Amino acid sequence: MELKLLKTTEKRYQLLNQMDIYSLEDIVQYYPYRYDIIEETYPSVNDEHIIIEAHVISATKIFFRGKMSRMTFEVEDRYHQQYQVTIFNRHFLRQYLKLNAVITIIGKCQDNRITASDIKIKPIDEIKGIHPIYSIKEGMTQKSFQQYVKKALMMLNGNIESYVPEEMIIKHQLIHKDIALWNIHFPESQNDIKQSLKFLKYEEFLKFQLTMQFIKQRRSCEVGIEKKFEIEKLQSFILSLPFPLTKDQQNVVKEIVDDLRKPQMMYRFLQGDVGSGKTVVSAIALYANYLAGYQGALMAPTEILARQHYQTLISFFKDCNIKIALLTGSLSLKEKDIMYQQIREGEVDIIVGTHALFQKKVQYHQLGFVITDEQHRFGVEQRKAIKNKGNQVDFLIMSATPIPRTLAISMYGDMEVSTIKTMPRGRLPVQTQFIQSSSMKPILKHLKEYLAGGGQCYVICPLVEDSETLDARSASQIAEAMQKYFQNDYRVGLLHGQMKDDEKDEIMKKFQQNDIQILVSTTVVEVGVDVKNANMMVIYNAERFGMSQLHQLRGRIGRGDQQAYCYMMSSSTSKDAIERLKYMEKSQDGFEISMYDLQLRGPGEVLGNRQSGVPTFLIADILKDFPVLQVARDDALYLIDEYRKGLGYQNLIHKIEENLKVNNEYVD
Repeated sequence: MELKLLKTTEKRYQLLNQMDIYSLEDIVQYYPYRYDIIEETYPSVNDEHIIIEAHVISATKIFFRGKMSRMTFEVEDRYHQQYQVTIFNRHFLRQYLKLNAVITIIGKCQDNRITASDIKIKPIDEIKGIHPIYSIKEGMTQKSFQQYVKKALMMLNGNIESYVPEEMIIKHQLIHKDIALWNIHFPESQNDIKQSLKFLKYEEFLKFQLTMQFIKQRRSCEVGIEKKFEIEKLQSFILSLPFPLTKDQQNVVKEIVDDLRKPQMMYRFLQGDVGSGKTVVSAIALYANYLAGYQGALMAPTEILARQHYQTLISFFKDCNIKIALLTGSLSLKEKDIMYQQIREGEVDIIVGTHALFQKKVQYHQLGFVITDEQHRFGVEQRKAIKNKGNQVDFLIMSATPIPRTLAISMYGDMEVSTIKTMPRGRLPVQTQFIQSSSMKPILKHLKEYLAGGGQCYVICPLVEDSETLDARSASQIAEAMQKYFQNDYRVGLLHGQMKDDEKDEIMKKFQQNDIQILVSTTVVEVGVDVKNANMMVIYNAERFGMSQLHQLRGRIGRGDQQAYCYMMSSSTSKDAIERLKYMEKSQDGFEISMYDLQLRGPGEVLGNRQSGVPTFLIADILKDFPVLQVARDDALYLIDEYRKGLGYQNLIHKIEENLKVNNEYVD
């Protein structure tokens, strides 16, 4: 229903829109982020949280230190117990704290001294209860927003759409949606909140899982291309590789090859730790597709990574009669036109590139297989555009942000999931050390010795230029300082995202050829760049990076059989930051690190936002509520199976189908 039904001011409509509220349904699904529970509570031990009613028995005293204020006064409660109250930065309350004024004090008590966090100028009977607190815009009050919620709930009465069938309500002992929505906004007890959350989280997960499973089952009915090729030729190619496949690589190759040979379209998600060998698997899959007579496309998020994939495939296929092309935005118009013609006429077998692969001018001769690397960096529309360049195209997406298989299956439920955990033989763990410093001085001796031995080093910075607001070392500043320090000994390069693509490529090329020994860079090197001679990395202000990002960065070194060293430098005194960095010292397992990072920062930050195909849930939490997600997945499979058998749930599945037509949240 339209928001205008609220009959409020234009300014309030604008504020609601800024909160992403455009309908009455949006209002009732704008949930409180916490609750203030006010009930009289007396301390049983010192330093315990209290909420008491009392009357003022002394004048207030205020002390200022700069802009800070401290106000003290004395009170007596209804049991004639007296307390001295201190509250900070609330001196404006003085006018209400007259002798005998009845107030409610919230805070901590120790030896009859209360440090108040809040003071309500009302008796406790007038304010006790559970008060929802919403994240609202300035200009909106909690009270006025709650009135809008109440009005919207009354207008929607009987017209609130639910995705939970009555069978599941009974099975899981859930309350109904209209009650859940009322109680989440106007609870009378903590049990009301608990029961509301139980329903709302389950419904959110059930809707998501129904959508995922509906897409998956619909895809399973889509006719694909049954690719036929001689398996012996594929096996010969695998045996010709300069290294044996790990067990996980062998299993994943089998899963992909089986998919390619099926008459259904492939939708597979491949996840693996940094350096686990996903690129080799993608090369084998592209070769199988080539043997079947189809073109393949490999899409990377950056030109640097696309170029590296191109060079890697060239080396893998050096003894094969395969034409590989690199298509990126930095090519000249003439070069692009020539390549467009070659792709269109089938003169190119495998095309590697960036977003340039799905531009309108690119017409494929017979595209049969598409791979996207680092999938969370591409939007849904971008992936659709490249997939739709062919007819019944098989689709593989890869990610180096690994998560446990059970979680991956639940989150990427519309696809089959493959996982590579084992690392190639001969890889030495990267020796990782947290250095509590903002200077390179503690590690300078080791750096000099390492460089003198012919090695190369990455130096990673969070910023490109100096910032007045952020206390962090910039890449430009560090590069300039290192150029001066090493001017007679080593060449220092600077790489960052604000440079033009051809400039970045030139710097990276020089680093790969050892014309540059020290590469100072931002996180532009995070994904995919592979320089086997670079086995030292220094990360400035390491606390500013997420753990999965630090692991990705660290994955750029130790790619060969040499010992690699990673120094994470930080002068942060934050307990959480230090704990995270110390965790990185002891863990090399990307799956463990990713889970730890997910728990700290949430899936949206680590795995990408809605564009990744992972929705932003309104009230449920993928990690904390994972058992509920698993239950919802099982229920979704059951409901869709019953629907397929003609045993009901037509209305529910129809709602899911209609929602998909207008919702761009999921990959299709």
